[in-house]
Order: sequence, then C-alpha cells, then structure tokens
Amino acid sequence: MKALLLTAAALVSAPALAASPLEGSWTNPKHSVTVRIAPCGDDVLCGRVTSASGQARAAAADGGTPRLIGTELLSGLEQNGEGIWHGEVFVPDIGRRAEADIHLLDRTHMEVQGCAVAGFMCKSQVWTRVASPPAGRARRR
Repeated sequence: MKALLLTAAALVSAPALAASPLEGSWTNPKHSVTVRIAPCGDDVLCGRVTSASGQARAAAADGGTPRLIGTELLSGLEQNGEGIWHGEVFVPDIGRRAEADIHLLDRTHMEVQGCAVAGFMCKSQVWTRVASPPAGRARRR
C-alpha cells in the first residue's frame, strides 16, 4: 500500500511533458490549406488538413485524393535537433509521398521541404502559424 501511495505521489508531482513547438495550426503560403500538427504516437507528430479552399480540394481530387479535409499531409515527424523534424509529406495534387524536413524558423514560421528522390527534386515552402483556419475556407470534421 505504501508503495502504491509513493507511486501516485510521484505521478502527481511529476512535471507535465512540454508540447512540441511545432504543434498547432499552420497554413501554406497561398492560405489555401490549413494543417493541424499534433502528437500521433510516441515522440511522433502528424499533420492533418483541417480546412482547404475549393481550388485546393479540386486539385487534390484531380490527383486522386477525393477528400482533402482530414487527409494526413505530414506523418512520422520526429525531432532531429533543435527546431528540426524529419518525416514524410503527402502531396495530394499528385498523390505521392516524399521525405520531408521541417525547420522551425521562429514561433510563427516553419519551412517545409519535401524531396521526391533521395534529396533530389526538392521543393520547399514557408508555412505560417494560425490561431484557427482562415475565414472563408470549408471545414469538415
């Protein structure tokens, strides 16, 4: 009984794990897609689409992703250093996955780089943190 009480006391007094600075909602440069980054496993983050413009939804559908809202665009993100994460990015308008590196530039900007072939054919974008999905965009839960 004493061991149980000590264990319970240790759990109550243990500090809560800090949230990753990458967690939250982010929008792409065109403000056509918003992604919510959150934990999705042990020390791993994922990003799902929470809102998208009609044009982004149509481009995704043309690429073989009929439902863009709810699609996991970022997966398996593991921190590789101070402000650096590595994982995968899904590009819905072409229906392909690529390796991804994310660099947190500051509290409100992150650079997302996806490379299709072992570090070649790379593209990067700077995404901006948002408090909520941009107004005028479709949302579905």
